[in-house]
Amino acid sequence: MNALDFLKDHETIRTDPVPEAEALVDVRHLNLWYGKAQALFGISVRFPRNQVTAIIGPSGCGKSTLLRSLNRMNDLIPGVRVEGEVLYEGINIYDPQVDPVAVRRHIGMVFQKPNPFPKTIFENVAFGLRLMGVKGSELEDRVVEALKRAALWNEVKDRFKKESGLRLSGGQQQRLCIARAIAVEPPLLLMDEPTSALDPIATQAIEDLILELKEHYTVVIVTHNMQQASRISDRTLFMHLGVLVEEGPTELMFTKPKHPYTEAYITGRFG
Repeated sequence: MNALDFLKDHETIRTDPVPEAEALVDVRHLNLWYGKAQALFGISVRFPRNQVTAIIGPSGCGKSTLLRSLNRMNDLIPGVRVEGEVLYEGINIYDPQVDPVAVRRHIGMVFQKPNPFPKTIFENVAFGLRLMGVKGSELEDRVVEALKRAALWNEVKDRFKKESGLRLSGGQQQRLCIARAIAVEPPLLLMDEPTSALDPIATQAIEDLILELKEHYTVVIVTHNMQQASRISDRTLFMHLGVLVEEGPTELMFTKPKHPYTEAYITGRFG
């Protein structure tokens, strides 16, 4: 079945929908094409403040495309065309008058593979702050605070101004990238499979960190790991063929999914 056939008799199933007043991001009728190939079909969903929302689904279903739509990262790909709205704090980030670079400064992103800069640990975290004009003691204070929030400070405090971020372990590098993202205090933090390249111990550290971060940030995470989604997210979105099939509180999605495709995916019968 292709996406258009799937869409003919499908409407997204929503359990306990997020009220508009509680949403930091409100996606409305979002369609996206890579050239002539449509990747997202009429996505409408709200992401609540100070909660973790997991996006799950089989490979190629549009999870990462939807995530990157929330900060216009897809604009960097030639041939991309977008219809619909993504309202971030009430402002449509796809309005022609909105600068996509400014959008990305306000919305942090952590990728699947850690990507620290070839600079010291300090300069990695200070990078975005310097672009904002932060200097002197305030700069150092905010770097230290970001490293503390990313649960990395105790491991690097004796060498963070001298040692390259590239010398850290994989798990530490990912926490460094999280510190770099949150140093500028973005209300929204996007994570694209942030633990898929890490060992179980490092994965546990990142998961614990995500649970702490939602006190200060709204987190949207793409993951292939069903156990991870069930452990750390408050809400879950299930996608298939570029369509949002079902969304709702994570506990209900994993114990009482309403769509047969959702149930089949969560129980491992496909995907």
